[in-house]
Amino acid sequence: MNASPALVQPPVENRTFDEIAIGDSASLKRTLAQRDIELFAAMSGDANPVETDPAYARTDVFHHVIAHGMWGGALVSTVLGTQLPGPGTIYLSQDLRFLAPVSLDDTITVSVVARDKDPATHRITFDCRCSNQHGQDVILGTAVVQAPVEKICLACETLPDIRIIAHARFHALIARATGGKPMPTAIAHPCDEASLVAAIEAAKAGLIVPILVGPATKIRAAAQRAGLEIGSYRLVDAPHSHAAAMQAVALVRNGEAGLLMKGALHTDELMHAVVAADSGLRTARRLSHVYLMDVPDYARLLLVTDAAINIVPSLADKRDIIQNAIDLARILGVATPRVAVLSAVETVNPAIPSTVDAAALCKMAERGQIEGGIVDGPLAFDNAVDMDAARQKGIVSPVAGNADILVVPDLESGNMLAKQLTFLADADAAGVVMGARVPIILTSRADAPRARIASCAVAVLVARAHAGTFTAAEQ
Repeated sequence: MNASPALVQPPVENRTFDEIAIGDSASLKRTLAQRDIELFAAMSGDANPVETDPAYARTDVFHHVIAHGMWGGALVSTVLGTQLPGPGTIYLSQDLRFLAPVSLDDTITVSVVARDKDPATHRITFDCRCSNQHGQDVILGTAVVQAPVEKICLACETLPDIRIIAHARFHALIARATGGKPMPTAIAHPCDEASLVAAIEAAKAGLIVPILVGPATKIRAAAQRAGLEIGSYRLVDAPHSHAAAMQAVALVRNGEAGLLMKGALHTDELMHAVVAADSGLRTARRLSHVYLMDVPDYARLLLVTDAAINIVPSLADKRDIIQNAIDLARILGVATPRVAVLSAVETVNPAIPSTVDAAALCKMAERGQIEGGIVDGPLAFDNAVDMDAARQKGIVSPVAGNADILVVPDLESGNMLAKQLTFLADADAAGVVMGARVPIILTSRADAPRARIASCAVAVLVARAHAGTFTAAEQ
């Protein structure tokens, strides 16, 4: 939850105990939005789906803590603290009765009326009422405050604009993948806590059945250090990381595992085993990595490729990289993915090879050499993801400002872009390698738990979609 620059509010002036007469009143009107629900859940730590899931919030069961207690009570407190009596008020007690549920999009009018004053203590009792847009009372009761005795006028210039980071897209992916049978998954060299935690979390989520491949003594020691129970999982002993990679690939080739997952070894070491002539996992397609970025301020899931496998891809490599990403996007439900081929500028410049490649890739897509998506480029990052930026530069394109897939010029730029989105834009990044007979899960020790599980979820969805679909040519 982040705070952006402050919103300037009008000054707030109180009314002292002596200025308030019996019968004086104040009120405000607010509409309950999904954002209000998320804010209360974030502040209270109450993640009850009855409160935070719109599917529940739009039903009559939405009357748990937020709408009935915290939100309604907070509105009463707001009137007392900002209007009557206002700044300097000490809230002493309240006695509220909740008469009807408050639902998402209900408009609530909150009013307080001074009922009784105690000059000896400067206490005032207020009648409190909350009613909905239909005139129905939802909350009735009383509140007792100690009113201020000195005049106070505050310039409210510090109210922040709050942003909730929910990563709902990853939650949806995980929910979609958990509906089927867990996928047996060969995990190469899971000899550290991060690798084992990722495997066990995905197993607990019902996504995979881990097969731990590596030095048995090291795996057990790592599990013991982390306090993890691995006795229920199959353990295949291999003397070192190279052998673990080869054995994990063999388990996939033999049909004992449907997914391959990286453990505590270098990506190059695992991929060397995958691309070996006798691995049985190669296809006619170039292998490439796709990051799935859940960026809070972007309208859709954003795919970034390739930021992990191909260092300086050729034009032919980029064709496969794009096709792999399009295939993945379609599996995830994007009917016609919009592909932005990135460069530093949006015009073709022979001095910048990536712009020439972008133009050629667009023509290849027009000629059917890339299928299933709309490809445009070169596009700079800003006009690939921001409609206003594209409009200001006079770019007319079905992709500009609405990209689903960002194709980077090389691994360096892709890696920097993905990490900038993660560390500066609060994105979660899941990842999967496409182009082999099975999807390959690459996780990092820096990944958030949700991102690790999302990587497994995406791989499960790809494996289910690809089951039995490889042609003889691809094999």
